[in-house]
Amino acid sequence: MGFIRRQEEKLAARILAWQYQRLNLPVPAAAALNAEAIRIVDEAHRIAKERGTNVMAIVKEMAADIRKK
Repeated sequence: MGFIRRQEEKLAARILAWQYQRLNLPVPAAAALNAEAIRIVDEAHRIAKERGTNVMAIVKEMAADIRKK
């Protein structure tokens, strides 16, 4: 796993934690949060390949969608 990928996962985890805090929901344990971040980044990369768009924009969209669930 490369440096940029790890940075994307860390950013996704921070965005998720922020979303939980903003909605006054309990933030999951670090392991669960990191697993969700990895899943989001994986899916964002898959979508970016299909659409040819920016991965970080997709990660932000996906993190925003999580709050709707």
